[in-house]
Amino acid sequence: MRTNNPMLKEEAFRKAPASSGTMTVGGTAGKAFIMLALLLGTAVYAYMQVVQNKMSMGVMIGALLIAMILAFATAFVPKISPVTAPVYAAVEGIVLGTISAMYMQRFGDQVVLYAVLLTISVMFAMLLLYATRVIKVTNKFRMGVLSATLGVLFMYLIVAVMQLFGASVPFLHDGGTIAIIVSAVVIVIAALNLVLDFDFIENGARSGAPKYMEWYGALGLMLTLVWLYLEILRLVSYFVRND
Repeated sequence: MRTNNPMLKEEAFRKAPASSGTMTVGGTAGKAFIMLALLLGTAVYAYMQVVQNKMSMGVMIGALLIAMILAFATAFVPKISPVTAPVYAAVEGIVLGTISAMYMQRFGDQVVLYAVLLTISVMFAMLLLYATRVIKVTNKFRMGVLSATLGVLFMYLIVAVMQLFGASVPFLHDGGTIAIIVSAVVIVIAALNLVLDFDFIENGARSGAPKYMEWYGALGLMLTLVWLYLEILRLVSYFVRND
């Protein structure tokens, strides 16, 4: 079984040594809620600080770098996830809170609220579709989502390189029809990655992975949710901008 989320690689479960206690779906869900609470707490704090002009962009950039380092380190050393996962959530909250405040200042109060509600709705919708097996995770499904995700990552890379050289891709960020379609497609791909994450966590629990893998699995799920929220926030801003 495979997933596109770098945190939820099959090899991580396979290579994990035996330890006291085993991974469970409920335990992973509990860890995910703890991380979500930490993320929301720091996000609200950062949001208010930015609104009151008490936080500089340097803080967000520093938090983003720390979050990336923690994610990559955990991907290579899953055993450290009980420490790195909650710290990642707290640091990532600063990033999301700052970005959300910037969107609010530009597009109004409702843009963040809509994005949060839509992200939660999509998450539970995909969980329901997975739990009821309306969406079945087959090898073809995994490969399809993997190919689509790689395509999105390639697009991000091209845009980033172009921006480094002072160029831009207007149709991706101008709020026009093409930008809306592209953003909607990316959101669908991110949502499908949630299904793969659910499936991988369930199979990891079934295979008796060590207890610390609950934090590892929760961190992988959090990465997908963060991606989903940011894409939904971008899409919502297009509609608010066009009103």
